[in-house]
Amino acid sequence: MRGCKPRVMNALLMKIEEHFIHEKIAISAAIPRTSRLRLLELLAENLVSANATIVNGRAGTGKTALAADFARHAGRSVAWYKVDAADNDLSLFSEYLAASIRLQRPSIDPDRLLDLTESIESDRAELLAEALVYQLSDPKSEPLLIVIEDLHLVYDADWVIPFFHRFLPLLPNDVHVLITCRSLPPTPLWRLRSKQMLRVLEESELAFTVDEAIALFESYGLSEEHARVAWSQTNGRAATISDFAATPGRAGRAVADTILSLKNRRFASLQHTPDFQT
Repeated sequence: MRGCKPRVMNALLMKIEEHFIHEKIAISAAIPRTSRLRLLELLAENLVSANATIVNGRAGTGKTALAADFARHAGRSVAWYKVDAADNDLSLFSEYLAASIRLQRPSIDPDRLLDLTESIESDRAELLAEALVYQLSDPKSEPLLIVIEDLHLVYDADWVIPFFHRFLPLLPNDVHVLITCRSLPPTPLWRLRSKQMLRVLEESELAFTVDEAIALFESYGLSEEHARVAWSQTNGRAATISDFAATPGRAGRAVADTILSLKNRRFASLQHTPDFQT
């Protein structure tokens, strides 16, 4: 809070801590075994070409690990907020979002934002978005990356569309929002993509390439052959191929099974070769 005395600040923090879950605003510890430069470069490009990025994919496709890795390489302050289903209440959502941002931007006034969420006005979500953007507009602050994890859990809340539809286009140039979700956001938000305000990383792009799989397996001391077999069996799905590489013996058994299968098929084909000598 701008100009807030330490004693007042401590009292506010004690009030919040009564029910606050601090893990929800901590950067995810899901550090990948190897960084995926292809995806990190795409996200870095989005920082300067769009207001927000959506990383969309089902569970196990590597959304959180990618976001956490990017947060460590983005070269800017990071505010992280992991959404839960209970956060479909606008006041609760605002409280956690403001608290996460305030760790990097102490000038954020959460009380002012919470007051807006308790308004009976029909446009309270838009008013909250505008107030938050105003508080973020501090030219003296460092560039900021706001990560909102698992936003799909509150898609059904009536405030989601009006808040984000107002919030994302108004973001200052030094603030970028990265959203992870298991399904694309409601249509009105999706339309921001055509206005060059929103970039989307689809599930198909999150899949490991063969080269990325090889790099991952090499980090475990496993061969390119192991990586290629695992990649073919998992279609490059992040969680599955990572488990494949990390599980002792699994990759080796897969290679052996593949070789055995090829030999069996070859042997079977020889059995059915016509005897042209008779």
